[in-house]
Amino acid sequence: MAMEFLPPSTDKIELETGKAFTPRFDEHGLVTAVVTDARDGELLMVAHMNAQALALTIETGIAHYWSRSRKALWKKGETSGNLQTVVELRTDCDQDAVWLKVSVAGHDATCHTGRRSCFYRTVTNSGGAAQLAVADGRIQFDPADIYGKK
Repeated sequence: MAMEFLPPSTDKIELETGKAFTPRFDEHGLVTAVVTDARDGELLMVAHMNAQALALTIETGIAHYWSRSRKALWKKGETSGNLQTVVELRTDCDQDAVWLKVSVAGHDATCHTGRRSCFYRTVTNSGGAAQLAVADGRIQFDPADIYGKK
């Protein structure tokens, strides 16, 4: 039997201090998921979860997400081998976002570009124009070897 979530409480105090996990999905049926490495706290990625992805994550201990671009459930690392085992799952005060602390298997990489984190670039101001600069260029795996395309 699949896990189901109760509707969010309309009582602010209950929502913020109660024991019931009642995620507040947005108008698209999603909650934001912030993902960090349980070992060192590095921000790895930000994704979204629908009720099914969140339930599967809680039930299996393996991170599942909702791919907005593919409009499909997505078991992170299923193709690359870089599965994310959830060490801790938290929610924010109004339960419209979750924070996953994970342990990454395989190449210890989360980004489809082969990097450890999806946040590998910094944004700078260069003469009034926003520019990107690579802050962490280390590639953990070749995406073409894993995903079969360049």
